[in-house]
Amino acid sequence: MDWLHLDLLPPLLKGLRITLILTVIGIAAALVCAFLAGLARLSKFAALRWSAAAYVELFRGTSLLVQLFWIYFALPMLLDIRLSAMAAAVIALGLNYGAYGSEIVRSSIAAVSKDQLEAAIALNMKPGQRLRRIVLPQAWRMMLPGFGNLQIELLKGTSLVYLITLADVTYQAMMLRSYDLSSTAAIFSWLLILYFAAAYALTSLVRFAERRAATGRG
Repeated sequence: MDWLHLDLLPPLLKGLRITLILTVIGIAAALVCAFLAGLARLSKFAALRWSAAAYVELFRGTSLLVQLFWIYFALPMLLDIRLSAMAAAVIALGLNYGAYGSEIVRSSIAAVSKDQLEAAIALNMKPGQRLRRIVLPQAWRMMLPGFGNLQIELLKGTSLVYLITLADVTYQAMMLRSYDLSSTAAIFSWLLILYFAAAYALTSLVRFAERRAATGRG
């Protein structure tokens, strides 16, 4: 069993735990940013639309790696705001992938039939009621495939956080490799397997959510 290099697994699994925690929190942060920006882009207030558009263009148009470095290294120097590596990683991932997710939110809400909105208005539903009872239940079904792809991209994006000293699974792999270069192939093979297993689990959860959301839809 030596060819499997099972002795590499304990430190890699320790790092995988950090990766999964970061992924889950990052997904939650990205969803919040996506909904806030997506709804703001549909607002009747021009200032909100412009602000959301500026945020989306900034974070979609710049590198996630640069954003990580800026939040973790530059922000403390400019504004004396010091963040832990985990906090900096969550903020960068949330803002970056939230910018991409905002387009999913915007387009899905815009795709809801106008006739239903007009019917809701005729029933004297307030804007909040229309959004909660009519728009979001239908738009959510359309959002799920896009959000599923986005969360896989976010998982893969966590591989950059080792560059700001966060001890994720990639960090552990690089440390193991620095101690034993002869095990490089085994280390990166295990890294591929662990990332694939995590991505497959996330994909399965999204497919389950899609089936649940589709239940009872005519």
